[in-house]
Amino acid sequence: MTKKLRIVFMGTPTFAVTVLDRVVKSGHQIVGVVTAPDRPSGRGQQIRKSDVKVYAEDQGLNILQPLNLKDDSFINPLKELNADVFIVVAFRMLPAIVWKIPPMGTINLHASLLPDYRGAAPINWAIMNGEKKTGVTTFFINEVIDTGDIIKRKTAEISNDMTAGELHDHLMLIGSDLIDETINELVVGKTTRQNQSLDTLSTFNAAPKIFKNDCQIDWTDSLDAVYNKIRGLSPYPGAWCVLKNTTKNKDVSFKLYHTRKTDIIVKEGEKTSLSATEDGILFPCSDYHLLVIDFQMEGKRRLNFKDFLAGNSIEDFVIIQ
Repeated sequence: MTKKLRIVFMGTPTFAVTVLDRVVKSGHQIVGVVTAPDRPSGRGQQIRKSDVKVYAEDQGLNILQPLNLKDDSFINPLKELNADVFIVVAFRMLPAIVWKIPPMGTINLHASLLPDYRGAAPINWAIMNGEKKTGVTTFFINEVIDTGDIIKRKTAEISNDMTAGELHDHLMLIGSDLIDETINELVVGKTTRQNQSLDTLSTFNAAPKIFKNDCQIDWTDSLDAVYNKIRGLSPYPGAWCVLKNTTKNKDVSFKLYHTRKTDIIVKEGEKTSLSATEDGILFPCSDYHLLVIDFQMEGKRRLNFKDFLAGNSIEDFVIIQ
């Protein structure tokens, strides 16, 4: 009979829920689920549970929601669970006092082919940088974030029009497969460890946390750079730009979501002008026009360009560079 592991799972968002569901269905014993505390969210500041907590409650799993990962009120109950291994997916950085607890180690699932794209936003940065492939990696957590020994990797292709949201969902599924394969290797004692410092690539991309200013579009960039940035930030956190409403003499912020590249060359004198077509609104980049199909004006809901043009004149808006 295959050995059943005692597992503590740590995670918070939807990405982690899909992986947790796969671990639950694997037949191993989930002795604890660690997730973020309930927090106020939205305009009404209503208390919101994490996606992982909602799932864990539905499954009747033991839930821990520590405020301080080093506090004895969390560490002692965590040790008493006598877990063989911790599985971490989209959670906080763990202190050594936590990740050193289980005898089989603490395993993290990362949404890139480590050591490339270490950091908080690997899915976004891979698309923003125009990558054609990425993947998922399982590795043993150590003292420095995303640098521990690699266990397994699985590659995924990035299509030319794939958004961050679409890549997120794809990696979520293959990441579940990879976690399942990694646990199976743990059970039979065939886990391999590859030191990341021995990787043959000479340089690696970083994937730092993304802030609002990182999401602003620079229309003096090339069409490819602008297009990749928008799809790499779609649907969240969303690439944005500021247009001037010349009629109202007011600057208005827009988030851009669905776009397409064109081969329409930007001529001299068109650097700040927008124009409407039957397929969308043309925005000039440094070389070619970008076709914008849907977007969100500040304070409004997300709109298709036709709905926007029904109540606005595109000639009233110009790009601010």
